[in-house]
Amino acid sequence: MIHGTDGLAIGFGSVVGFILGLVGGGGSILAVPFLVYGVGVASPHVAIGTGTVAVAVSAFANLFPHWRAGRVKWRCGAVFAAAGVLGALAGSELAKAVDGERLLMLFGALMVAVGFVMLRRRGAAGDPDIRLQASTAWRLLPRLIAAGFGVGALSGFFGIGGGFLIVPGLMLATGMPLPFAIGTSLVAVSAFGAATASSYAASGLVDWRLALVFILGGLAGGLGGAAIGGKLANRKALLGRIFAGVVITVGLYVLLRGFLA
Repeated sequence: MIHGTDGLAIGFGSVVGFILGLVGGGGSILAVPFLVYGVGVASPHVAIGTGTVAVAVSAFANLFPHWRAGRVKWRCGAVFAAAGVLGALAGSELAKAVDGERLLMLFGALMVAVGFVMLRRRGAAGDPDIRLQASTAWRLLPRLIAAGFGVGALSGFFGIGGGFLIVPGLMLATGMPLPFAIGTSLVAVSAFGAATASSYAASGLVDWRLALVFILGGLAGGLGGAAIGGKLANRKALLGRIFAGVVITVGLYVLLRGFLA
């Protein structure tokens, strides 16, 4: 049986997927405001729980192309993800105790801040041969654990994949180049999303049907975004700035709705 919200969920899910495919990350931050203001999910907590299911599935699907291309540092990603899962569980429990409208306003403020960080972010050189091994563990392990837990807590609190935070976190903790940080980040995004989704599901705050429809839309949109992104590979910087502008605009809208409420 087709529900009235299915078309909206597919449409907004395809937009998120299209942005993920086109820009290469960050589209999941739009999932919660799209579910609340676009699809009409009444509870911000249900929107977060449902959105994290879609985030986890999308990140897991996108991990394999990076793996095949050799851009995933599995040991670094595993430690970062393990510490981050603990942070995500703590953050999601805290978020469920916060008033829904206040949580949305905090989310809007985060979106604005992230948008400005994305505008300032530049590609950075690094060491493509960096590895977590006996000779580097004393230096890398504390950094990976600290950065992973902090980013995971934010990811769990706001119900986002956190790729835009994980990528710079991995680069700061290890010194790996941007392409490797992007590929490795998907290990953590998948883990954070699964942990946060499990926490919300245990509290009955996931609309599974809506999550499935949103994911289907995201997969369709992702194919289109990836195809166009491949043709515009030399314009990634411009696309990134455009997306940052979209994130800032949506964040300001969320804040305005919160103030008016």
